[in-house]
Amino acid sequence: MSKLKFYFRNVKSLIAATMLIMVINGQPSYAENYTRDELNTINVYEDVSPSVVSVDVDIDDGVSSGTGCIIEAGGTILTSSHVLEGHKKIKITLPNGEKYDGQIISDLSSGDFALLKIKPKKNLPVIRLGDSSKIKVGQKVLAIGNPFGFNRTLTEGIISRVDKVKNKIQTDASINPGCSGGPLLNTEGEVIGINQSIYNPDNNKSNIGIGFAIPVNLAKNFISEAKKSN
Repeated sequence: MSKLKFYFRNVKSLIAATMLIMVINGQPSYAENYTRDELNTINVYEDVSPSVVSVDVDIDDGVSSGTGCIIEAGGTILTSSHVLEGHKKIKITLPNGEKYDGQIISDLSSGDFALLKIKPKKNLPVIRLGDSSKIKVGQKVLAIGNPFGFNRTLTEGIISRVDKVKNKIQTDASINPGCSGGPLLNTEGEVIGINQSIYNPDNNKSNIGIGFAIPVNLAKNFISEAKKSN
């Protein structure tokens, strides 16, 4: 056997042994390698999604669906007030599938915020509220919501525009019916906005790339005032 053939045989053996060790140690295979950006997105989703719930509201003509953010371990949830309009019964579904009746403890229709309360069996994971005063056009954002009943869907995009007059964050991250009340996140996994609406001039109910969120600092002010009055 030539030295060249012997060398290639040893290389193949080394690669096979390395792959076997990786499998034994539970290391990711080549197909499971991710970029740094992908890993960060994955980590943010896995960290935040357990604190995002679905909100289903019985109304006269059917069901109004939205998303909520757990802000207190004891079961306080922040969502959009327009999701609750005309409510008869509010049902909250946790990521693990547990369902609870929700009660409104504070509602501010003018700011489109509401706080709900459930009585969970144990403490719940809490979402982190960031600082929307630091946001910049062009920064990457992530949105988690329940569009059309597809629970805890993740989309990503950038901040396309900041309207300080109307207090709106415009984004191209997909926001669809069912996402209202859900978090718009920075890459640190902090909430910088509460997803609210989409632009649909042709009455199309699907996303066309222009969505809006309310800056989280307004939500924090609402939460603070709500705590004072309750």
